Amino acid sequence: MNETANNAPGRAAKQLQWLLLAAGGLIFLLISAGGVLSATAGGSACPSWSTCLGSGALPTSPNSPIIYAQRALVLAALPFLLGAAWLAWKHFRHQPRVSLPVFAALLFFGVQIGLGAGMTWLPLFEPRRGLSLAHTLLALMTLASLAFAAVNAFYPAAASAKLRFRSPFARLSLALFLSLLALMVSGAAVNAFGSQADCTGWLLCANLDLHGQPLQWLHLFHRGWVALSALFAALALLNARKSERSQTAIITTTTAVFVLFFAQALLGARLVQGYPAHLLWLHQSTAVAAWAAAAALTALTGLAGRSAADERAEARAAAGGKGLLKDFLLLTKPIVVLLLLVTTFAGMVIGARALPPFSLAFWTLLGGFLAAGGSGAINQYIDRADDLRMQRTQKRPIPAGRLTPGEGLAFGVGIALASVYILVAFVNFLAAMLSLAGIIYYVLLYSVFLKKTTVQNIVIGGGAGAIPPLVGWAAATGSLNVPALFLFAIVFLWTPPHFWALALVRRKDYARAGVPMLPVVRGEKETRSQIMLYTLELVALTLLLPLFGLGGSIYLIGAFVLGAWLTLAAFRVWRQGGNKLAWKMYRYSSMYLMFLFLVLMVDRLI
Repeated sequence: MNETANNAPGRAAKQLQWLLLAAGGLIFLLISAGGVLSATAGGSACPSWSTCLGSGALPTSPNSPIIYAQRALVLAALPFLLGAAWLAWKHFRHQPRVSLPVFAALLFFGVQIGLGAGMTWLPLFEPRRGLSLAHTLLALMTLASLAFAAVNAFYPAAASAKLRFRSPFARLSLALFLSLLALMVSGAAVNAFGSQADCTGWLLCANLDLHGQPLQWLHLFHRGWVALSALFAALALLNARKSERSQTAIITTTTAVFVLFFAQALLGARLVQGYPAHLLWLHQSTAVAAWAAAAALTALTGLAGRSAADERAEARAAAGGKGLLKDFLLLTKPIVVLLLLVTTFAGMVIGARALPPFSLAFWTLLGGFLAAGGSGAINQYIDRADDLRMQRTQKRPIPAGRLTPGEGLAFGVGIALASVYILVAFVNFLAAMLSLAGIIYYVLLYSVFLKKTTVQNIVIGGGAGAIPPLVGWAAATGSLNVPALFLFAIVFLWTPPHFWALALVRRKDYARAGVPMLPVVRGEKETRSQIMLYTLELVALTLLLPLFGLGGSIYLIGAFVLGAWLTLAAFRVWRQGGNKLAWKMYRYSSMYLMFLFLVLMVDRLI
């Protein structure tokens, strides 16, 4: 019984963490949906609270699904907030850093619901617009309070008993938080007063007439505050790189704020220039995410309670120059990324049956490089302890001590996030979402859940490396079809024999690191057999592609020759064994995949 009682606070903390994350996610979606409705004047399509049935009929506005989703999110978020408040009162009321933000979030949310109900009873005139601004502000404060509470729940043993902003960086993070608050409120005011048409163009209003169009002052204030917030975000990132290298959560969150802020500004500029309106939600969501991240950053820096002397000492130890750039490049696993970019470009050519325009190819490959490189950097952060135990990886930048874990994670998160927005803004939405799926697949499904838990880690995880050709296909065509899935299947079947060949050579490394690779768990003989089996399946699939409209005679001849070459290498590994043949198989399989996609590209172009 005593043991159960001792574990109760730990269980309560875990429960509170999950409740706060769930509530924060729902509130985030709620604010994003509300921003879209406000920008499109869609809220008037719902005449009553809370069912939208006050007129006796279902609303027929195009925004009706968003309205219903918004109301459902309110009802879904409330139980999580109430549950978090109950836990905070029961277990953490003597820890105000944890409990007070939770109570504040519940209070803000309750008042916001009341205002939302009141707004449905008012016509579209100025008092309603004022209530709309207050409604938005309360929503933002609810989310910020949840971010503060979550940080405190995850860091209960923070060094400082209360928020302290004693250092230059801490004060800068606070200024960034307040600046983003003013930016969000001014943006909400632009939407609330329906003045978007009064100021078109970017950066300044194309129809500038401050005397005849007074609402342009509001636009100019909002855009001016964008520039000020951008300055704070850039200064925060530069200072974090120097003085917060040892603070993993702080430097990573700062990087996320920076990327999210400039991403929403980019999307905002594209929207002003007539970019497709369906991306309005992404613009709104990104702005809200930047705000939530800034709130979390403020809590993190305040709780850290670092002094100016602490930051100066760390800044003096910061590295720079060509060595630093080389280490950041090594975090991206450039050789692996190069092979993935070949399959991405091949997907573009094969899908479109033509060479893509230079600009499309450039942005697609840049986005692909950042996505794959960011995933690789995050993977190296996750595997940093295992890399130190393995001879092959112990000289990587993080285990070797040339970069701190925080620098590695921040770099990976930053460029991975940037990749998604580059693809959204300059390629298309489908390609961006496929790339995001690949990042999540590799980082979460493979690196976190599969790599150290199952012998099938490489088999299942191979799906992450198989997504780049789909990204290329979607970038060139704007869609996916059945032939595109065969490109996915080729890379998926290629991955196990490729990495199992490496695992045969490095099986002692994997054993020391506790990674259940096939040679470690089932032995060398079984691994050699599986390499042979998967190679035969792979080659058979490549020879069947012409039956499904992919490839002609040139491709078939090339696939046959390459398949025979790879099959011979796999046969020697199966029959003879040994590290030398396994290493050759590993290298040959890399060249095989590259040449196979090149042959298929040539065939499609001729």
